[in-house]
Amino acid sequence: MSEPKKKKTIKRIIIDVDKCNGCQGCEVICSAFHATPQYSSNNPERSRIRVIRDPLADIYIPVYAGEYTAAECAGRDKYMIDGKEYEECAFCRASCPSRDAFKEPDSGLPLKCDMCESDPTLDEPMCVQWCLAGALVFDVREEEVEEEEQEPEELDLGIEALANRHGWETVLAAVSRLSKKDD
Repeated sequence: MSEPKKKKTIKRIIIDVDKCNGCQGCEVICSAFHATPQYSSNNPERSRIRVIRDPLADIYIPVYAGEYTAAECAGRDKYMIDGKEYEECAFCRASCPSRDAFKEPDSGLPLKCDMCESDPTLDEPMCVQWCLAGALVFDVREEEVEEEEQEPEELDLGIEALANRHGWETVLAAVSRLSKKDD
């Protein structure tokens, strides 16, 4: 007799690029929602969603931050959209060593879309709520899975990325300095 499969909730944002008008409201609200304290500032570099813009060609493509990857990808494909060439990296959701997109501007830590998880829980991520054009749609579904895969914690990945970039001694010295500020 086989074990019953576990159910996993899958949350995603479906993007309809034909509806996006490039207003960047999603970037603004994401940045403000994730500010500390919440809504205290607005810096689109801290946003977990970015709009690739080419206003002259009327092309606007929202891309939200995905998983961190410690290695650069091998593919450097090019895409043609309305006669203009785009590099594959422009549409990539990963934070990686080859580009600065989806990295916290002050610390260099990778950013990842968390679907605006908060207490109290929101019905939809803020970018979806603020998208007046209807280009962003929140989708929640359940999937059966064999067993839960253990993923590295986001903090562990961020600290490892800092150590790879600056060295462990520098990271440990910064942590020591910051811990003394709290005393």
